[in-house]
Amino acid sequence: MPLDESVKDARAELWFAEPQGFLPVPLNSLLAEPGSPDAEAMREAVAPLLDAAPSEVVRQRFVAQLALGQRMLGALCGFGTVYCSIGLHRDDIGPRSAHLLSLFTISWRDTNVAPRGVTAARAATSAEGHAHITFEELPCGPAVLSETTLRYAAESGLPQLPLLQIHAHLPHPDCERLVVLTISSAAVARREEYRVLLRGVVETVRFEGPMRVAS
Repeated sequence: MPLDESVKDARAELWFAEPQGFLPVPLNSLLAEPGSPDAEAMREAVAPLLDAAPSEVVRQRFVAQLALGQRMLGALCGFGTVYCSIGLHRDDIGPRSAHLLSLFTISWRDTNVAPRGVTAARAATSAEGHAHITFEELPCGPAVLSETTLRYAAESGLPQLPLLQIHAHLPHPDCERLVVLTISSAAVARREEYRVLLRGVVETVRFEGPMRVAS
């Protein structure tokens, strides 16, 4: 598999392998201020999809779904999310063949200075509702994996389906911050498969550029 150009980015703070079946979301364009260059680029990208809609009803439905997605991404960015990608996978386990939609996000959190293992444990055990908590030593250092199932408040305007979230808490080597990798999906019954998927991503995480390590 070819390496993305981002592996050479000297400003990056961590590196990871994109999960198979996921497509990065351009946060800057989706959440851009009206009239900005990024907003114009987003308008141009969406225009062909709107023009190809078979009816005005379908076109308005697409616009409404896009607006909902923008609200959800805006809420995520308010909690420190810096990366997001959408996953689409075929459900070959269920009685009927279907597609499963999920969201992969990366978020940064500032923490009190402490040993990395302590920081990881605190992140999961101090948060309400976390379950299936496991502590592991991975190539990038200590990590705590956990999961939650939640519902958005009715007034949020977001879907009321139960949302499964599989988390990985990885303290940075500077011991002052924590990165959280999360896969979210309404396919609650597929929690075991999403655990395996996130675990595979976490094992690829590095806090030092892979090109520098290889040299």
